[in-house]
Order: sequence, then structure tokens, then C-alpha cells
Amino acid sequence: MKFTRALLASAAAARKGLSPEPMALLPPIYLYRRLLRAHRKHLPPEMRVLGDEYVKAEFRAHRNVENPAHLIGFLTEWQLYAQKIEGDSWKGEKLDQAKIDKMSDEQIGQLYELYQAIQKRGTEGDDGSAQ
Repeated sequence: MKFTRALLASAAAARKGLSPEPMALLPPIYLYRRLLRAHRKHLPPEMRVLGDEYVKAEFRAHRNVENPAHLIGFLTEWQLYAQKIEGDSWKGEKLDQAKIDKMSDEQIGQLYELYQAIQKRGTEGDDGSAQ
């Protein structure tokens, strides 16, 4: 991920209408570490494993993104996610329909795969405790 001061400036300008409170966009490596730390401190072990795997895969997949709009969107969404995890406001929260409508078919597929992985881990945990 190419991250420059110009990109930070354009991120601040692009986000003005998105959130009431300005938020400084973290560089990718700091955000990555913050996410893993938030998982370690705020998630139960079984959710942490799944979350860590997903974060690592997403950051690896976006390592060579050079489009500033995609990079800003990627980092902004992950930073909002980190804030929610750290504040425990994620519990019971549903996905915003507007965000779902903006997703590509590939992203919807990834979301469904994540849903299946969560369901699979849930049933594996139930099977192990019933014996």
C-alpha cells in the first residue's frame, strides 16, 4: 500500500461528509497492529482466531493497492471497525443495508463465506460441549 501525505490530505477531504467527527487515518501497519491488539483484548478466543485470520488475509490481499480511493475506503472501514471493537459497540449490531448495496458480487460472496465459517465454528463448539 502506497501511503503518502497527499493521500492523507485527500482522505480528510473525502471523509468530511461521512462522519461528524474527523478522524486521522492511520498508516496501514499501525492500523494492522491496532486491529490485532483490539482482537486480543476485546474478543473471545474463538472469535479472535477467526478475526485475526480475516484481518491478515485482507491486508495481504490489499498490499499492492495503489488506487487512492480504494486505499482510503479500505483503511477508513478498518479503522471504524477497530473503534467499534475497542468500544464494544459491535455486539448485536447488524450490517448497514447501504453498505451491503454498495458491495460487489465478490464481496457478497466473501461475506457469505465468513458467515459460513462463523456458523461452522458455532456448531463445532456445540458438538464438543455436548459429549
